[in-house]
Amino acid sequence: MKRFYSFFYYRVLGWNLIGDFSKNTVPKCIIVAVPHTSWHDFYIGLLIRKITDTTINFLGKKELFKGVSGWYFRKVGGIPLDRTSGQNTVVSIAKLFEDYEELRITIAPEGTRKKVKRWKTGFYFVAKKAKVPIILITFDFKKKQNVISAPFYPTDNTERDFEYMYAFFKGVKGKVPEYSFTRD
Repeated sequence: MKRFYSFFYYRVLGWNLIGDFSKNTVPKCIIVAVPHTSWHDFYIGLLIRKITDTTINFLGKKELFKGVSGWYFRKVGGIPLDRTSGQNTVVSIAKLFEDYEELRITIAPEGTRKKVKRWKTGFYFVAKKAKVPIILITFDFKKKQNVISAPFYPTDNTERDFEYMYAFFKGVKGKVPEYSFTRD
């Protein structure tokens, strides 16, 4: 099946994967995927998992995990998240890393598929609290490529860490270009 997924990703869709989870990845990390502008990001992400033979999970609001759709989302690596107000989501997600030997969670820091000027920062504080690295991956529909960064651990200089991440995604265009993340 890996050959089929590779054929579909590289030949049919015409995408290119730069970097490698199998070499760069660690058993536990936060994967930051930017930009998140369309539902197309989802199947591209699933293809990357199959091509690289890497177990990667994602979080979704618990309401998505009911019935048949819930079965499907769990089957493809989804983890339901209770977003009831008053909960410390950072602590809850960081605790998940204690419960698994291997856990890579993909997060879209925009928090939506629409245009935003600021990322939600929870992923960063989850990584710090759980003491796991962050791996960045682009979803560049203009160039039809996904670029995977080397893992890095958040430091005590939050501003510098975010500058590094923003620079990594500079110029990357999503499926809906006008929703792509830019800092201006």
